[in-house]
Amino acid sequence: MTQITCRDLTIGYGSRIILKHLNFTVNEGDYLCIIGENGSGKSSLMRTILNLQNPINGQILYDHQIQQNGIGYLPQQTSRQKDFPASVREIVLSGCDRRSGFHPFYHASDKKKAVTAMQQLKITHLAHRCYRELSGGQQQRVLLARALCATKKILFLDEPVSGLDPEVTADFYALIRHLNRREGITILMISHDLQATAADATHILHLGTPFFYGLASDYFHSEVHTHDRLI
Repeated sequence: MTQITCRDLTIGYGSRIILKHLNFTVNEGDYLCIIGENGSGKSSLMRTILNLQNPINGQILYDHQIQQNGIGYLPQQTSRQKDFPASVREIVLSGCDRRSGFHPFYHASDKKKAVTAMQQLKITHLAHRCYRELSGGQQQRVLLARALCATKKILFLDEPVSGLDPEVTADFYALIRHLNRREGITILMISHDLQATAADATHILHLGTPFFYGLASDYFHSEVHTHDRLI
C-alpha cells in the first residue's frame, strides 16, 4: 500500500528553488534512506512532506491512514533542546499532543500509549528522570518513544545518530531495524552513514546530481554510488 506519493515536487524558500521535479513513492513497510551532500535539500524535503513548509509546486499525496494517524518525527536536536528540564514521561506523552488536538489533559489511552512506547524502547526505568540528565543515547530513545506516540505507521528521522558514539549508534540502528522489520513501521531517515544504509535500507533517495531513487540493492550497483565514493 502506498503511503506517500510525491509528484513533480518543487521545494525551496521564496524564489529560491532547492529541488525540482521530484517524483517518488513511499510504501508501507519501506525503509527509505535519504542521502546527498550538505545543501542538497534533504531536511527541506522532509519538512515539506511534514507540512512544516509549503511546496513551490507539485503535489504530496497521503494515504488516508497517514492523514488520520499522522507521522512520527524525530528531528535533529539543538543543544538547547538537549537541556530541556522535563521528565522522560512528560516528553514521551507530549507525542500524543497532535492526536489529542492539543487538549490540556491527556486521556487514559494517551498514557497507555506512552507506557507502551517506553516499554518498547526499554526506558520505563527512566520515566521520572529529568531528560537533560540523560546520556545522548538515552535521550534519543526518549525522542523515539515520543515519535511512536504520534503514530504507529510511519517515522521520519533526521540524522538520528548524529553525535552518538559507535556502540550507541549500533544499538540505535538495531532499534530502528526492529521497528521496521518486526513492528511494520515505515521508516524515512536522513543519513550520511552509507554503511548502515547498506545493512538496513530497502530504498535509497539520493538528492542532488546525479539523482537516484530506487531499491537499495540497485543503488549500490549503480554509477551514482560509484560517484559518491569518488567525491
